[in-house]
Amino acid sequence: MSMRRTLLQIALLSIAIILSGCAIDTSIRSPNQDSRVRYLIIHFTQLDFGNSVRVLTDGKSDRRVSSHYLVGVDPPKIHRLVDENRRAWHAGKSYWQNDTALNATSIGIEIVNMGDDAESGVNFADYPAAQIDVVLALVKDIASRHAIAPHRILGHSDIAPQRKTDPGPKFPWRRLAEAGLIPWPDPMLIDASRARLGPTPPNAVWFQERLAAVGYETPRTGTFDEATRRVIASFQMRYRPAQYDGLADSETAAILDVAARTDGWLIREPDGRWVSYDFYHD
Repeated sequence: MSMRRTLLQIALLSIAIILSGCAIDTSIRSPNQDSRVRYLIIHFTQLDFGNSVRVLTDGKSDRRVSSHYLVGVDPPKIHRLVDENRRAWHAGKSYWQNDTALNATSIGIEIVNMGDDAESGVNFADYPAAQIDVVLALVKDIASRHAIAPHRILGHSDIAPQRKTDPGPKFPWRRLAEAGLIPWPDPMLIDASRARLGPTPPNAVWFQERLAAVGYETPRTGTFDEATRRVIASFQMRYRPAQYDGLADSETAAILDVAARTDGWLIREPDGRWVSYDFYHD
């Protein structure tokens, strides 16, 4: 009886609201709006598919995590675990270009990949081509629907370099650039920068200032401490994955010199042309 009474009360209240003129009129809309989603963050699970599902859907553990999407490996099927209009718990403590707590403004994609699992001896597992094809299609779809700026498609290691290494150096960021999904430092400017800087890399202050300019949360200690090396390694895994030791070598310096410039970026158009991209424009 109490349940029926409650339902009746709700119905009467709804009618009262409508009759009192509080109904919401949606016929007038402002053009001054965009999606709440500003970032797309890519991860690897560091687990097989079964354990990935278990961890990402466990609502009882002390350390609950989730992601909007999980991309399997065999087959590379896309699983939606959290609706896009809901906040998934995938980014954790995070930072990019002065934005923090990126769970609230991002969509997360977890890719089934063993990553850098020290216990099993895996030193960054490869991503099968079929899986990457699926990931690229998913990234393109999400970025298009939410109008996510290409420079806000990031890896977990970009937004949390002190804690994370995913999606790792085997993730083909260059393929995303070739697909026109993310910008890439201009290779001609990199060559010119390498010639100008010479074989001796700049000091720690120089590296820290430019990493911060790109968007990384970077220490300002003036030394190549462990925290700074982790940020350098994250940058290298994305833009110079052949060597990601976190050491400030001259090649990394040349790439970073261009990446920190407002005019240092290119993006590929659908017709195949590479055109200038303003990395720092919102």
